[in-house]
Amino acid sequence: MEFFDSHSHYNDEKFNEDREQIIKETYEDGITKIVCAGYDIPSSKLSIELSSKHKFIYSIIGISPNDVPESETQIDSNIAEIENMLKQLCKKEQGKIVAIGEIGLDYYWNKENKEIQKAMFIKQIELANEYNLPIVIHTREAVDDTIDILKNKCKANKVGVFHCCPLNRELVKQALNLGFYISFAGPITFKNSKNAEEIVKMVPIEKILIETDSPYLAPEPKRGTRNDCRNVKYIAQKIAEYKNMELEKVAKATYENACKIFNI
Repeated sequence: MEFFDSHSHYNDEKFNEDREQIIKETYEDGITKIVCAGYDIPSSKLSIELSSKHKFIYSIIGISPNDVPESETQIDSNIAEIENMLKQLCKKEQGKIVAIGEIGLDYYWNKENKEIQKAMFIKQIELANEYNLPIVIHTREAVDDTIDILKNKCKANKVGVFHCCPLNRELVKQALNLGFYISFAGPITFKNSKNAEEIVKMVPIEKILIETDSPYLAPEPKRGTRNDCRNVKYIAQKIAEYKNMELEKVAKATYENACKIFNI
């Protein structure tokens, strides 16, 4: 049985001491495709480096809402750097950049720079449209503004993914109406996750991806430890339980869904 972890951060400093060993063990454990997500300029560069080094790793590059710069001038500079990464790669390597992300809005951690976040989000959607790439969205406590941008201010030419999707009924409903995929992570396994089953059942299996968001959000029964891609199996198992499906069918469907959205 093979699994596709659609969102991880093996470019995170928490893997600096044993990154290559963990990547090796991950593949040997049946996680045969991985997306490594950038969140700022250095992490995006490392994501590209890892995808160039390992055949089964793919990269997404971008600036997360928690890493946006402080001014419009710096936004343009960051966008130019992301675009330069796309331009510099040869055609073969460019095929391993599968999306622009993670991008979006986060009003949980950052309430004072909402307008800067919105501007950065829109500019990165425009960049994705220019290069015909899907987008990978991070949104937290910003449902209304996220949906408003996608519906009214800057529509994505290619639909994408709501990564580690908040378990919010209205967000999931609107995201599905827009054609987006929903990626579930560790929180659906948490014992205090009150509406996880309801939300998982809302999403058709052909629209579900699975992810670890490692090294963060380790699922039960690994909660509280450093997360890695091997734990994506626990996410798949919980979805199988909620949907009354065989684990193998969930693994196969989510694998195929990820390959489809990322054009792999």
